[in-house]
Amino acid sequence: MSKNLLRTLLIFPALLGAFMAVASPSVAAETTASFEEATLPSAALGLIEQNVAQTPAATAVQMPAAKIAQALPAASDATSDSASLDQINRYVREGRSNQLGQVTSVSQLTDVRPTDWAFQALQSLVERYGCIVGYPDKTFRGNRATTRFEFAAGLNACLDKIQELIAAATADFVKKEDLEVVKRLQEEFAVELAALRGRVESLEVRTATLEKQQFSTTTKLSGEVIFAVTDEFAQPGRNETVFQDRVRLLLSSSFTGQDKLVVRLSAGNANPFSTFNKAGGLSGGPIGSAASTINEGFQQFNFGSTGGNRVVADWIAYYFPIGENIQVYVPAYAGLHYDYMPTHAGYFEDYDGGNGGLSYFASRNPIYDIGGGSGIGVTFGAGKKLSLSAGYLADNGIGGNTLGANNPAQGNGLFNGSYSAMAQLNFTPNEKLSVGLAYVNAFRKGDIFDGGGGAAANGSSFANFQDVNVALNKQRGSVVNGGGISGVYKLSDKIAINAWGSYFKIDALADANVRGGRPRDVWSYALGLSFPDFGKKGNLLGVLAGTPPYAGGIGNIPIHVEGFYRVRLTDNISVTPGVIWVIDPGQNKVGTDTLIGTVRTTFTF
Repeated sequence: MSKNLLRTLLIFPALLGAFMAVASPSVAAETTASFEEATLPSAALGLIEQNVAQTPAATAVQMPAAKIAQALPAASDATSDSASLDQINRYVREGRSNQLGQVTSVSQLTDVRPTDWAFQALQSLVERYGCIVGYPDKTFRGNRATTRFEFAAGLNACLDKIQELIAAATADFVKKEDLEVVKRLQEEFAVELAALRGRVESLEVRTATLEKQQFSTTTKLSGEVIFAVTDEFAQPGRNETVFQDRVRLLLSSSFTGQDKLVVRLSAGNANPFSTFNKAGGLSGGPIGSAASTINEGFQQFNFGSTGGNRVVADWIAYYFPIGENIQVYVPAYAGLHYDYMPTHAGYFEDYDGGNGGLSYFASRNPIYDIGGGSGIGVTFGAGKKLSLSAGYLADNGIGGNTLGANNPAQGNGLFNGSYSAMAQLNFTPNEKLSVGLAYVNAFRKGDIFDGGGGAAANGSSFANFQDVNVALNKQRGSVVNGGGISGVYKLSDKIAINAWGSYFKIDALADANVRGGRPRDVWSYALGLSFPDFGKKGNLLGVLAGTPPYAGGIGNIPIHVEGFYRVRLTDNISVTPGVIWVIDPGQNKVGTDTLIGTVRTTFTF
């Protein structure tokens, strides 16, 4: 059954792509994120807000008369709002070309030629009063005829300019003969001017209606939905094929135009796979007998899944600047270090979204996954070549973990429970290179690489001290000190390489006699290649190999190999088939490899 499913997974993207091509006659290409957007943490906010844009009507209502005149086209129907918008688009396109377009309407045959008195009169007014006639390059196009509505748009601009001068008590600058010319032009083009102003008024009414009916003047709603068909093939009969989902809705509010309050609602049913490697087996036999979840194969859409599609608020935070070069991040709930700190992971980083790497491990250096919750993060020198990021996060009661910053019981709270303090020096000399040098100090009651969620989402069972007395470990905790370096280099617009390495000294206070000794040395490193716009603009091919966090001197070293290919169907829909292969997961000498095949479909809005 698994082999048949694997074949299905391989052909599924092609079938879906063919279907979307038939269903959507015009498929828009994605605007590829810049290198800075792929490396800076501000993408965590911009990721699912990028599709929120102003409506044409909202833009038009703020335009001065001269700019409105530039946007207005020739027309044959003065009563249709939709026709007006079409004509505006056609006129803008016409203004970008030096060639006379094909006549598509009978009304276009009624035009004004350069030899006509009206043309020469308006040209004189333009030169004298600095009116912008209607083309983006500000030329009058004297070598070609203009339609009557184009002419009326230019005339309207000059009327507004003259009215401005009169209202400003500078009537001396307006010559009497010019007023006589204007009067004659108004009489000649009265119909076109009336129609022109009628359309503008109609757009203003529609804009006012949209503003009254909008959700909020300060808040934008954006979202992401992930559908995933996935299976673990290496252990048939122990993991079934599943169809999982995760939904996120982000409410993003700004009160000053520079700050941002984020409240995210989330629901999902994406449970991780189980492994029967028995969390050990150092001498050929298992230590445990029960299955545990796979930390090394943990996928992005598994993170934050609520189980049963229950809706919860899974992220609440506030961003604001201090001056020009200091950015402050204050998470009230479920904050993470990579919300405010660059991860220097290039195109693999998608901030737990559905458009980057498949696995949690492939997305960034695991040093950023130690802890999370409530606290503060600050970046000094934001936007500069050299900057410093630092933050302190205390765990929340997430995923059944009742130990946290929000718990007033003894041994918890903001400063007496599990926490993670981190600092990083960021160096971005140009748009091609980005490097970060990080240090972390943490106290963990339970798993180490858990993203503050209470359960490991990365690393082997030994790296997370899951083989010690769990109850005692949650009571006494572990002390973590570690450092890491991450970097990405853009070889060209089509190829980028990223790498990281990290080392941790972890002292489990629960038991001095655990296997492997106390403290433990934990390592992790990886190398990735990404190929943006591979095959088509908006696509992304990624390949990565590395070692998830593992305890040195215990068992085998786990090796993680991952490949994926994101196919951009539209600006808002992508399909990503991929494979995750983990050799010796759990550092198990008898270990069975983990092989996960996934087809992930992501919708953003």
